Amino acid sequence: MRAFLIIAAAFLIQGTVQTAQAEDIPLPRAKPDPNAPAPAQEDQIINLLDREPEPLFSDAQLPYAPTRSFDAGEGDGLGQGALYLMAKLTQDSQPLNDGLIWRIYSETTNANGKLELVATSQGGDAEFRLDPGAYLVHTAYGYAQSTNRVVIGKEIQSKMLTLNAGGIKFGAAMKDGEGIDEEQVTFDVYGMTFDERGERNKIVGNVTPGSIVRLSADTYHVVSRYGSVNAVIRADIQVLPGKLTEATILHKAADITLKLVNERGGEAIANTTWSVLSAGGHVVVEATGAFPDFVLAAGEYEALARNNGRTYLHTFEVVPGQDREVEVVTSISELASQANVLNN
Repeated sequence: MRAFLIIAAAFLIQGTVQTAQAEDIPLPRAKPDPNAPAPAQEDQIINLLDREPEPLFSDAQLPYAPTRSFDAGEGDGLGQGALYLMAKLTQDSQPLNDGLIWRIYSETTNANGKLELVATSQGGDAEFRLDPGAYLVHTAYGYAQSTNRVVIGKEIQSKMLTLNAGGIKFGAAMKDGEGIDEEQVTFDVYGMTFDERGERNKIVGNVTPGSIVRLSADTYHVVSRYGSVNAVIRADIQVLPGKLTEATILHKAADITLKLVNERGGEAIANTTWSVLSAGGHVVVEATGAFPDFVLAAGEYEALARNNGRTYLHTFEVVPGQDREVEVVTSISELASQANVLNN
């Protein structure tokens, strides 16, 4: 089905994260300078996290003035090093103040063959006391992630991550501009590549209209569903670093309620089994009850109602934005009229 999409971009102040590069920070009085130039990157390493590592931290060691004092009397504090971490959305943006999740893993695996989680922190900047050695620093911000390597000695050092990311704000409407029941609309976000089974990797599902999803700067395949039947729109949406993309998906569908009645305007007959067929004769949806309700994509359909051993057929059309009741009448005169229409 053709995708109808309205996209607008705005600057994202607290955006998303993925591709990360490390830059060393000159000696400040309180915290590292977020605008320091980035050093050359090291080679990537293979680790046992759930994704490939991003470009690594530099191993250059630069001291900084920590924001919080360390108690030298705590455990083996005198033999540990201090690591101060900050992240910003783009090269020119300000450091992020919240929404970050930092995880520190040991570089070597434990007896179970897994990386050991050493420490975690949530919010903006983070400080860690670590024994000397090599570690993997996993950074998550929304649905974007990055993994970097750092070597810790007994000194204090600081690092800045530059995160190449943005976000999408989702919206939905009817193609003619009319309103839509947003409670029945959801969005799924997929990557652009396919796996060996020919399926896309789902990044996040069941996103509701008005939600903002933070993502790495890239192009994504978005699937919007209105209802649970066949009103589905697909679109490829690009996320730009440091910006919020406002994407409004335009649907062509309507909410249809079916009724089996003895005469036009009559009471609905209970215990009715329904099948809705496409113009090509394929079953679109089935249900049982007096008032089955579906959101259907625009087009022509046939409603088959079965009750008390009899089957009744009615052809109807779904017009975008025109929610309505469709009556299937059991009277002989109505069935004869339908037969004449079908024969002609």
